[in-house]
Amino acid sequence: MDEVERESMEFDVVIVGAGPAGLAAAIRLKQVNPELSVVVLEKGAEVGAHILSGAVVDPIGIDRLLPGWREEEGHPFKTPVTDDRFLFLGPGGSMRLPNFMMPPLMNNHGNYIVSLGNVCRWMAAHAEALGVEIYPGFAAVDLVYDGNQAVTGVITGDMGVERDGTHGPNYAPGMALMGKYVMIGEGARGSLAKKLIARFGLADGRDPGKYGIGLKELWQVKPENHRPGLVQHSFGWPLDMKTGGGSFLYHLEDNQVAVGFVLHLNYKNPYLSPFEEFQRFKTHPAIRGTFEGAKRISYGARAITEGGWQSVPKLAFPGGVLLGCSAGFVNVPRIKGSHNAMLSGMLAAEYAAEALSAGRANDELSNYEDAWRKSDIGRDLKKVRNVKPLWSRFGTIGGIALGGLDMWLNTLFGFSPFGTLKHGKPDYATLEPAEKYSPISYPKPDGELTFDRLSSVFLSNTNHEENEPAHLIVGNMELQKRSEHDVFAGPSTRYCPAGVYEWVDKDGNAAADPHAENVRFVINAQNCVHCKTCDIKDPNQNIEWVPPQGGEGPVYPNM
Repeated sequence: MDEVERESMEFDVVIVGAGPAGLAAAIRLKQVNPELSVVVLEKGAEVGAHILSGAVVDPIGIDRLLPGWREEEGHPFKTPVTDDRFLFLGPGGSMRLPNFMMPPLMNNHGNYIVSLGNVCRWMAAHAEALGVEIYPGFAAVDLVYDGNQAVTGVITGDMGVERDGTHGPNYAPGMALMGKYVMIGEGARGSLAKKLIARFGLADGRDPGKYGIGLKELWQVKPENHRPGLVQHSFGWPLDMKTGGGSFLYHLEDNQVAVGFVLHLNYKNPYLSPFEEFQRFKTHPAIRGTFEGAKRISYGARAITEGGWQSVPKLAFPGGVLLGCSAGFVNVPRIKGSHNAMLSGMLAAEYAAEALSAGRANDELSNYEDAWRKSDIGRDLKKVRNVKPLWSRFGTIGGIALGGLDMWLNTLFGFSPFGTLKHGKPDYATLEPAEKYSPISYPKPDGELTFDRLSSVFLSNTNHEENEPAHLIVGNMELQKRSEHDVFAGPSTRYCPAGVYEWVDKDGNAAADPHAENVRFVINAQNCVHCKTCDIKDPNQNIEWVPPQGGEGPVYPNM
């Protein structure tokens, strides 16, 4: 990074990210060889603080990692799925799709409704019991290379840096954590993964990465509205039939219901607001009854990888590997990725342990790259590889019908008449000029069922020091005005689910006219929930998300 003198610590394996992938890798490394030294860095204030997922978990990963977990007291898999429903929503009504029409892989029986944050906290306790060192509150911000350009470690962020880049009174330089292998499990659109993909050409020959934004709220509902074990997925309204996305209701234990909305980030209309569409969704007659007399207790948002089979980059690079959502292992129609994240962490750990036992270090774990497509991860993703491209090409009705047919053919006969379809443009290139569309008039929040962004961000427990360097970097402010504002009418003010971005007039008020001339771009970085949508969707790729000081951002208690 620079010539600052840094303390250094050496390990056999350095893992970035205490999510399902990173923790599974750490546990498996110690299971294979208890003598290995393993460290896990987590940028959140605690393990699970930045974890947000639906989540309905396929237990295949945890069954293989910790096969006796069902006999443990206090495990987080408390609510098995007992009822599985699929709804198509119209403006005023809904239609339930028969379960027998769904391909077998869409069946959720045998899965568990969980807080993935609590799963990670539980996995972290297992890892520490095996001797893994876990450092929460430390954001890995850069990589260390040797003379052969192999990765040999990571550098954690400096603390106490002032907004102007000078060292404040509490300045402390970051540390260098050196490893014989480095595993990157940062989640979707991680900053180190982006650097590695670019530096080593890991995405060469692959389709562009594709993403969605997932928004989630956790509610405490009245006992009479609670159906423990109910998993309900829906699609259709409030989105039009050309815009991809869906929604879910998951009934957990203790009268809690997780409600979420996923919108594919290849949408075209710059006036679309994922947050506002989520709020509208809750007002549908088939949905709103669940929340009568209920209390909203948490909110968050996160980017989701949706490229799947076609978009997974090369996973091995000199000195390390990509894991989990850094690799892009989400199964889009199932809205599940944690099982594949765990499996990828275990697979990488086994090959790393084998290499270390042979005396190797800082080379390429090519056998991990060669193995994943033939593993359960590859089998899971290959069956659904055409669902997202078909949806993007043919819209919601035609795309879902063809996608369902394709999944059935892949399941029954192991082939697809479509072969392997391409995804097309990256998500930032799909926005169309605002002149093609009219502004969308979203209803005002009622404060009971629907809410504004700032009150929502408050529930995410998000915090950033005000006097620190910006972690949202605009490359060219003139380009932002000339293109993002003048051509696309400022979509950053709408795609951000946390109210980070504003175009304001000379008096500092939000510009009422999206085409106003005398405006400036304001970044309220303290609101950022680290979803990274801006890094993905800005039409010029002119906004970059980088980690702030360690421990900052949201603190999700049970998401």
